[in-house]
Amino acid sequence: MTFEYFLTCMVVILIPGTGMVYAIAMAIAGGWRTGLVAAFASTMGIVPHLMAAIFGLAVLMHTSAVAFQFVKYAGVAYLIYLAWQTLRSAGPIKLDDKPRQVPSMLQVIASGIAINSLNPKLSLFFMAFLPQFVNVSTANSTVEMLVLGAVFMALTFLVFAVFAVLAFSIRQLLTNSPTFMRWFRRTVAVSFGLLAAKLAVGEQ
Repeated sequence: MTFEYFLTCMVVILIPGTGMVYAIAMAIAGGWRTGLVAAFASTMGIVPHLMAAIFGLAVLMHTSAVAFQFVKYAGVAYLIYLAWQTLRSAGPIKLDDKPRQVPSMLQVIASGIAINSLNPKLSLFFMAFLPQFVNVSTANSTVEMLVLGAVFMALTFLVFAVFAVLAFSIRQLLTNSPTFMRWFRRTVAVSFGLLAAKLAVGEQ
């Protein structure tokens, strides 16, 4: 792995996306442990896209407008659902005035995986991203891409985890501030809504 690859990964990961928003929201909703679980689940949602890119399945999705649109709008619908549930302070992201332990970690994991799994553009991103740092003419190019993909996922989890813990720390300082939670709930809902809109209107 080169320094250029590391730097590019960090730039990409630090751009706020659904996975990061989800990890931060869950840390504030259920505590730092829940935030770490959400960060891990969001990172695991990258796996299908990474595998698709490495083994060429993303090409098939890209050439099949029906398949791409189906997955794309499933992701849009899920983000809109999360935005609505967040505003209602219900569902997997329940941001109420008092910190609480999220009842089901399975729900946290399932939602985190779904958030990134339902974004087909991740497959296309990896198709364009990984070859820039791999010598595709060698026999070990597939192994190289697997290693680079694993590094990307490790960095993703680390960044999401750090943001989740920082968010929980801020939440602790504002435990008795319903106003903060009300505005944070709205901010998370709007973030999911904007990300859904970006996914819906983005170029194929």
